Amino acid sequence: MQALDDNEVTLWRAFKHATEGVRRRVGEEITRATGLSDPDYGIVTRLDDAAGSLRQQALATSMGWHRSRLSHQLTRMESRGLVRRAEAETGGGVEIHLTEAGRTAAAHARPVHAAAVRRHLLDWVPPEHREVLLSLLDDLTR
Repeated sequence: MQALDDNEVTLWRAFKHATEGVRRRVGEEITRATGLSDPDYGIVTRLDDAAGSLRQQALATSMGWHRSRLSHQLTRMESRGLVRRAEAETGGGVEIHLTEAGRTAAAHARPVHAAAVRRHLLDWVPPEHREVLLSLLDDLTR
């Protein structure tokens, strides 16, 4: 396989720079306003969207993480009172529950996240280009 040509390198670097920059800026705004890290936000909102609990494996899958990474993150969040772990009532495994503090944190962070996503991404993508961008991004994740 041959090396990338100049145009391919330029496209790759632009893609990396844009995606990493948007994610970093959105994450920084959430952290500054709420104290939640980007991973914290992803977990509390997924749990909140799932009526407050998910099996650990389902949460790991939804985050695109290995179980060990999620386990370390949950330990940090549990020590801060955002989540709690319990044995699943059926089928074995571990169930992750959002605490009241976690639910409050998610509710406080959602509008911050929405404003940051609009400011750092959506305001830069004209409405007529959003469907094309979404289609391209969907293709990249297959």
